[in-house]
Amino acid sequence: MKRLFMFLPVVLVVVLGVVLFAGIGKDPTRLESALIGKPLPPFSLEALREPDRLLSPELFQGQVSLLNVWATWCPACRDEHDDLLWLAQEKGVRIVGLNYKDSREEALKWLTTLGDPYAINVYDPRGSLGFDLGVYGAPETYFIDAEGIVRYRHVGVVNEKVWNEKFQPLMEQYGESS
Repeated sequence: MKRLFMFLPVVLVVVLGVVLFAGIGKDPTRLESALIGKPLPPFSLEALREPDRLLSPELFQGQVSLLNVWATWCPACRDEHDDLLWLAQEKGVRIVGLNYKDSREEALKWLTTLGDPYAINVYDPRGSLGFDLGVYGAPETYFIDAEGIVRYRHVGVVNEKVWNEKFQPLMEQYGESS
């Protein structure tokens, strides 16, 4: 029995090594999503600016969109904000915001102070839609085609490089180039 305990650390190190080796070379901003190729999950949530207006997946029908998960408590969201303004204003990209686990008042103040790149914002204070999307945290951005199908998921900041390498080719593939 004592001999068995002597080999336990060796076995643990080997198992840990295999797990770590399996992750080498993987892109940490590319998390697979069970939703790729599927419609957005059903939801009925308030618009951030219009609490009496309920939004649903039909919001994404007829136009290619980026669905950007953001929050005022998220430092990386602030980092990407100027790039989102650039995409919306200079490139004409339709960006739908998903204000995630946030305060409505703080979110509205943020948009007034920093500018509003969003065509509309879905207010998700409890994170229910975020949970259904499989959100790990903010920011995350989903490419949604004109039929409301999730085509791509990007975890992390969207900037010009990400736009050029990931989202611009999708825009061209799905019929809207900028």
